[in-house]
Amino acid sequence: FVEVMKLVGRVAATSLPVLVHGESGTGKEVVARAIHRRSPRASQAFVEVNCGAIPSELIESELFGHVRGAFTGAERDRRGLLQEADSGTILLDEITETTPAFQVKLLRALQEGEIRRVGSNNTVSVDVRVIAATNRDVEQEVKEGRFRQDLFYRLNAVTLRLPPLRERREDIIPLARYFAARAARAGSDPVSFSRDATLALVAYDWPGNIRELENAVVRAVALCDRAVRPEDLPERVRDALASAAAARAQGPQEAGAHADATESRDERREEERLLSLSELEGRHIARVLAHTGGNKQAAARLLGIDRTTLQRMIKRHGLDLNGLRDNGAVKSPVQG
Repeated sequence: FVEVMKLVGRVAATSLPVLVHGESGTGKEVVARAIHRRSPRASQAFVEVNCGAIPSELIESELFGHVRGAFTGAERDRRGLLQEADSGTILLDEITETTPAFQVKLLRALQEGEIRRVGSNNTVSVDVRVIAATNRDVEQEVKEGRFRQDLFYRLNAVTLRLPPLRERREDIIPLARYFAARAARAGSDPVSFSRDATLALVAYDWPGNIRELENAVVRAVALCDRAVRPEDLPERVRDALASAAAARAQGPQEAGAHADATESRDERREEERLLSLSELEGRHIARVLAHTGGNKQAAARLLGIDRTTLQRMIKRHGLDLNGLRDNGAVKSPVQG
């Protein structure tokens, strides 16, 4: 998570769309707000939209607005949330919950920088940075026809993956202490964690991630007497101690194999973290070109830029279009 936040600082300085992917409770909203706070748009509005909580028949009106008489109940003109976020940032949370029909209209608004309120023939210009978030595999959603590929490429300029707590156990205790300090009553003594409580917290997989951890710690602080012990934690967290003890009892060969797998996974993550924003841009353009079979006009349309700009970016990143004739993929210098 610390490494993700470092990348946030670099991404924030641009106006590129960002796609944030992570399981429920991993802190997608926290990351989106951090990008906004560190961006040149920080003094402007940050608008959060939970797309999954808005009925499909109302989401167009919510995002684009409507004029009086557009539909039954539209008694006055109403600005949409995209217009409310003008010059600022909008977070489209759970973007994969929207319908393909709405996705077409959203893509057009992002490409043209203008919206049309429901019931109006006039367009309104908007300048808004879009951060989309989801807990689903977007590429799989595209393959299964539930999410438009052109919108995916438009939003996918930069992707931030938020690892679940089970993949960053080093963050569990610092987060638990932070939540405990926040939950403790003002003026009371600091709350500590016993050794066994600490082991249980670290051993548990936290399928609900940060949100579940916070709820468990708040509960424990309310029940404990200045020190959180295993009995103050939910039963499912206490049970993790037994599983941890069994894991420690495994043979050296099994432990070595687990360590090798962990090391290999960590090396891959480290390689991904070291990519610069420019390298990420180059890889993204290469993927789009590969998808279009080297058709620059089609690639430019998917990327939301003109053909001349795309040609300039291809040259800057040294992309080899001849590779398409060999294996259907564009070779980027970053990929070796």
